[in-house]
Amino acid sequence: MRLAIVGAGISGLYLAWKLSEKGFEVTVFEKEKEIWQKACSGLISERILQFIPESEELIKNKINFVLIHFPKKTLKVNFSKVFFVIDHFQLNNLLFKLAKKSGTKILFNHSVKSIPQNFNKIIGCDGWNSQVRKSLNLPDPKFYLGIQGFLKEENFSDFVETWPQKSGFLWKIPRGREVEYGIIEEPKNAKKLFNDFLKKKNLKLERINSATISQSLIIPLNPNITLCGDAAGLTKPWSGGGIIWGLMAADILLRNFPDFLKYQKEMKKLFLLNINFSKLAKNLVYFLGFKFPFLLPKNFKTEGDFLI
Repeated sequence: MRLAIVGAGISGLYLAWKLSEKGFEVTVFEKEKEIWQKACSGLISERILQFIPESEELIKNKINFVLIHFPKKTLKVNFSKVFFVIDHFQLNNLLFKLAKKSGTKILFNHSVKSIPQNFNKIIGCDGWNSQVRKSLNLPDPKFYLGIQGFLKEENFSDFVETWPQKSGFLWKIPRGREVEYGIIEEPKNAKKLFNDFLKKKNLKLERINSATISQSLIIPLNPNITLCGDAAGLTKPWSGGGIIWGLMAADILLRNFPDFLKYQKEMKKLFLLNINFSKLAKNLVYFLGFKFPFLLPKNFKTEGDFLI
């Protein structure tokens, strides 16, 4: 069986690695000329070690809780699973090496504008602007804009800080040898809100990057072509993070492979309820935090990857 994977991101490379190990002939198409640096905070729960044990050597810091700063109240949210700060580029490179070692054929400088031909199965892992998704005439997910920048300041604190905005939030992440500041928001508001925040805090950042973040769940009802990761809009509504959800989706696909219809059914069963519930929970917390902060507890614990 000949398999095509479009996109050499984390989901695509992970699938390529595992499917090649199973003996399938896997070709990955990547539009960039090499493994590239995606704008991503790399704040990933300890679940990452279940999927990629080798990633333990990439951990830069460990996070136990987050402080959510509403205008009149700060909430402390403890994580039931510790979060790791990992460099996204290094994680991609690790998966690239594992995929190559397992026999995957990776073609760089190959921009895919339509469905690849002469393959038995095709998996679109080509990000928020997925050409595979567009070729199937599927709707686009909702888009947010993420912006990040870095401050040369050593900080090994075990917590992150966030400042909720209209639809998203600003953040501060201690990365060990440096500190990251960023925002996820609707594209029309993100840049101004971020610049206003930096000016207020008197911060001058380096290496400012941005990325579009897709948020939804779009899996085609197609026996031979499917989507995974950001291409399927699979990011958490409360944080925009998608690495663990993408890897969980990849494992569901591997478990059901080559039956893409079973994969689609199981994906909906696992993620739809979590997505819809977490959207409601986020909206409720934001409403109370801005309007009635006294109704919110100061301390509580939650699962960083799933709210239910």
